[in-house]
Amino acid sequence: MHMAKHVCLAALVWLGLAFPAWSDANLDQIDLVDPASGRALNAWVSIPTAADSVPAAVFLHGCSGLGNSGSIFSTYRAWADILDGAGYAVLMIDSAGSRGFQRTCGRVPGRSVMYRERPGDAYTGLQYLQELEGIDDERIFLIGWSQGGGIALLAMNTESIGRPDPAPAQDFRAAVAFYPAACSNRLQSLPYTTVKQGRWRTVAPILILQGAADNWTPPEPCMEFVAEVRSRGEPVEIILYPGAVHAFDAPDMPVHRRSNIKTSRGEAPLVGTNVAARNDAIQTLLQFLSRHQ
Repeated sequence: MHMAKHVCLAALVWLGLAFPAWSDANLDQIDLVDPASGRALNAWVSIPTAADSVPAAVFLHGCSGLGNSGSIFSTYRAWADILDGAGYAVLMIDSAGSRGFQRTCGRVPGRSVMYRERPGDAYTGLQYLQELEGIDDERIFLIGWSQGGGIALLAMNTESIGRPDPAPAQDFRAAVAFYPAACSNRLQSLPYTTVKQGRWRTVAPILILQGAADNWTPPEPCMEFVAEVRSRGEPVEIILYPGAVHAFDAPDMPVHRRSNIKTSRGEAPLVGTNVAARNDAIQTLLQFLSRHQ
């Protein structure tokens, strides 16, 4: 396992949590339809200009949703800009808003729905991109944050309940999960997959980027999960960033507690930018995607 060695926390200036979804001409709102359920999904797509046969990534948001009040949270916008600059198309799926949910953090009724249905959203996005002109259908990646990171792990399982039947001729090339929820041997089994504990397998390589000081999705169960699946030869790697908390990759977010949410341990989760971890994550993610093209 790779371990980030040097992490420092700089004083940050608050620039806001969200940008208008329509401020970038390269980001277009579209409607997706889940072929299995017929459900309509709101989504946004960005395709690099003057490009042909480009790789692409499907984004899965965290439990707070893709955005609010007609905006997309800056974390996802920033990553879309980074990938666009590297020549990738991006598809962001609004799984929460499409179902009439706002935040599905903690023990709320919508949470189980999201874990049960969102792996299917990932594959709806894959199918859309594979049918889109200008996209290389063999180089499509899955990237998820927090709840979306856990969904990415569930979706990449060889026995995922979200995978179409028959399975796509070209599956996701690889996946990246930021501080994923549900990253444990127990939660990556029944009922959100069809496997029992100790039998999880992935269709493609996975990279997990995790803050060592995260008290919302703590690293210990995830590290145990990764160690167990790696012992069986599964291509999953984890990078642990010392001192980094949840949402360490957010741009310009001062570290603070979300007092309106409680973790499973009854604490207010710490969230916010860790500059060194964010910078390393950008380079590491781009190198990982390039390595698996």
